[in-house]
Amino acid sequence: MRFRLYFIIVLLVFYSCKSSKSLIKEKANSQKFIIKPNGAAETTENISTNIQKNSLIIPADSSYSSNKTLDIIDFAMQFQGVKYKAGGTTKAGMDCSGLVFETFKAFDVFLPRISRDMAKEGDKVLIEDIKKGDLLFFKTNSKRNVISHVGLVVTALPGNVEFIHSTTSQGVIISSLAERYWYYSFAEARRML
Repeated sequence: MRFRLYFIIVLLVFYSCKSSKSLIKEKANSQKFIIKPNGAAETTENISTNIQKNSLIIPADSSYSSNKTLDIIDFAMQFQGVKYKAGGTTKAGMDCSGLVFETFKAFDVFLPRISRDMAKEGDKVLIEDIKKGDLLFFKTNSKRNVISHVGLVVTALPGNVEFIHSTTSQGVIISSLAERYWYYSFAEARRML
């Protein structure tokens, strides 16, 4: 019975992500929490198979893997395709800082909620030293010289830095720092872990 419940939950998560690959690496027999849109949480042991579309599955023990950075990236990737919503922090819609805030919070790393405040945390990183899991900050408003956008690095190769973020036009997507707009809007990178 427990295996069937686990299988159904995995299928529902897989279906709701509209992805062809597993986005969350899971340790066998690890307890999970279902986070519902209203903020209530319960373990997967106490729920029926009726999981709401906007629910998130997160590890009950955020140290379930030896590589927290990759786990954080995998967690953020489950939001790919979610529409943009100012102030949003769920699969119903989210903004750039909401994506980063919720992703790090799921792993007990608490950051400020606003991108310009996030940019005051962690250690500044040179562009050539960017690694997966670092945060990229951008100044996207030409009239104001302040940080207004944040993204989480998912790929960090020489000449190819890709990051997941939420844009007003396309929602949660992966972009490249090599794209003209993002390259010229880039302000700084910071390491939180």
